[in-house]
Amino acid sequence: MSQPRSRVLVSIALLGAATLLGGALGGRLFASPEREVPPLDEYADILTTLGEWSPEPVAPEKFVYASIHGMLARLDPHTAFLEPDEYAAMREKQQGSFFGLGIQIQKRMGKITVIAPMEGTPAYKMGVRAGDVITHIEDEEIKEDASTDDVVKKLRGPKGTAVRITIRRTGLDEPLHMTITRAEIPTLSVPYAFMLNADIGYILLRDFTHTSSRELIAALGKLEKLGMKRLVLDLRGNPGGVLDQAVDVSDVFLPKGSKIVYTRGRTPSSAQDFYAPGDGLHFDRPLVVLINRGSASASEIVAGAIQDHDRGLIVGQRSWGKGLVQSVYTLPYGAGLALTTARYYTPSGRWIQRDYSDLLAYVNPEDPDAAVASGETAAEAPRTAGQTFYTEAGRTVYAAGGITPDVAIKSGFSESKLLSQFLARNLFFNFAIDYLSHHPDVKPNFEVTSELRQQFFKFAEAGKFSSVEELTRQWEAEPNRGIVDLAMRVEIVNAKFGLEAGRKAQAEGDTQLQKGLAMFDEAARIAALPKKPAPARAARQGS
Repeated sequence: MSQPRSRVLVSIALLGAATLLGGALGGRLFASPEREVPPLDEYADILTTLGEWSPEPVAPEKFVYASIHGMLARLDPHTAFLEPDEYAAMREKQQGSFFGLGIQIQKRMGKITVIAPMEGTPAYKMGVRAGDVITHIEDEEIKEDASTDDVVKKLRGPKGTAVRITIRRTGLDEPLHMTITRAEIPTLSVPYAFMLNADIGYILLRDFTHTSSRELIAALGKLEKLGMKRLVLDLRGNPGGVLDQAVDVSDVFLPKGSKIVYTRGRTPSSAQDFYAPGDGLHFDRPLVVLINRGSASASEIVAGAIQDHDRGLIVGQRSWGKGLVQSVYTLPYGAGLALTTARYYTPSGRWIQRDYSDLLAYVNPEDPDAAVASGETAAEAPRTAGQTFYTEAGRTVYAAGGITPDVAIKSGFSESKLLSQFLARNLFFNFAIDYLSHHPDVKPNFEVTSELRQQFFKFAEAGKFSSVEELTRQWEAEPNRGIVDLAMRVEIVNAKFGLEAGRKAQAEGDTQLQKGLAMFDEAARIAALPKKPAPARAARQGS
């Protein structure tokens, strides 16, 4: 069983709500000898004045919410007030499911377009396809200014209820009318789990919800039945989530009793140590973990624990650098408060929080390791800023604003002007839908030939993008032309065989992943290093 978790104190939330909404009692409670808190009746007067004299009528809660956002923005980037819609969406996501049709949609060229149906869902069973354009819901036309969120709200609803949609499909002259019954749809933390070759498995962990560890264990079981002996765990772009699940996911890979993370804050209750309970599935084979600048929070807890215990090799780019823990308080009117209450530390003692004194630089960071050559180990790379720490086996690691990978590999998806132009105009996706309407017998392992490429250029020309001759010239001059062909292939595979098949095709051109596959010997070597006693590691840290 897991160690005790931090608890959400509703009483604190109620007190905070009373203070924010103008209770004079709250003002007195928060007063101090050093500084008097301005009377909250002034705040109420301002709200009244705004309500009476603002140029347009505005609901009072809009002013209140704006003031709360402004107040919390003075603390840190991760303390946030969650308005009722945002809080409901967060809770739904963390629960791991919702009630709906089971389709992924985006607004493409001003139209609500199905990107992919989820296998086994009501929409999938009714024959909804990638590329279908939803034009009406309950016989009401979707307006051009409707957002994706607006459409999602209409498509979701109570389990067992039905919704009528009208779609336009390439190759059909008449629209299709479908009445689809809503069902529970999982929001998968592990959307992809497949074999890269005969013995190497790949798992993408997209975020940390209440079902993440269960999904991970199920994926490992599936891959082990397929012969997996080594694993790539992909945490790139994973923004984090529930702390409990960071602990439970780490537990899958670490020996029983290993410290995973510990938290410290102002209050005694915020001081907690979390250890691997070792009660469930344990994967002890060679492990490579991929991270990048989009890996944050719970992702960094997992990567930091694996690195500090020398369990696997961390490959990629330095992670985001979020070392703060938020407790989420439920407010009585449907909103929520995510309040930073503690710092977390990796097992070696690293606090990895990146400096946030400049909020703009924090939100849009430069690559801190731009000068690091791809393929360099942490020991070979230039010394980065940050305090030195040591892993269980005595390897050097840094608290340098994120988790520094053991082996630095720059992103495999290089900038390409031609690729960016195609993507901006949605040409790959549109071509894939059109191509499959005429070539339904495409096989998963098809290759992009010069003939197929010319068909794509002709499609782009017909859409008044550019001439075939000019596109051919630009493609021949493109230094990374292979990425253009790969993008075309991925979209066709996505549309025909589903997103997991497309992800597997994309893996062939993923430089970070492909280089990571060559590092399992190093991962095994690190895991086999003799562990040093804690006093010796502490002595080295102070030297």
